[in-house]
Amino acid sequence: MVDMDIHQVLSHLPQRFPILMIDRVMECEPGKRILALKNVSANEPYFPGHFPHRPVMPGVLILEAMAQAAGILVFRTLDRKPDDKSVYYYAGIDNARFKRPVEPGDQLMIEVTILGSKRGIWKFGCTARVGDTLVAEADILCTVRPAEPAAQ
Repeated sequence: MVDMDIHQVLSHLPQRFPILMIDRVMECEPGKRILALKNVSANEPYFPGHFPHRPVMPGVLILEAMAQAAGILVFRTLDRKPDDKSVYYYAGIDNARFKRPVEPGDQLMIEVTILGSKRGIWKFGCTARVGDTLVAEADILCTVRPAEPAAQ
C-alpha cells in the first residue's frame, strides 16, 4: 500500500487547478484498488454558481474525482506516468447514483476498485463517502489513447 502526497499525485495526473480533484492518496494497491481524498473547500471555483444560497459539489465533479483516482491507479498499475503523447479519457459511466449532497468542509473519500480490463478499456467500481456515509457510486470505464494533434 502506498500513501501519495500532492506532489506525487500531480506526477500521476495531467489535470491541474481548477479541475484537479485529488489531494492525497491514502492507499494504493496497483492492479487492485485505490483510496483517495478530496478536501472540499468553500473556495472551490464552482460554489458561487452551484448554488449561491446552498453550495453543493456538482455530481459530475464527484464522477471526475472517481475518474482521476482511477487514472492514478491505472498509471501505477502500468508503472507509467502520463505524458504529452497520450490522453486519459472516460469511455462510459454506468449505474451512477448520488445519495446525499457534498458540501464545503466535507472530506470526500473516493475508493476505486479495478473490475477488469479489455482491449485497453478499464472498468472500475467506484464509491465516494463522507465519513461513513455513502454519497455517490458508479461503475466507470476509462481508456488511455494516443493524443491527437490540436486542430490548427
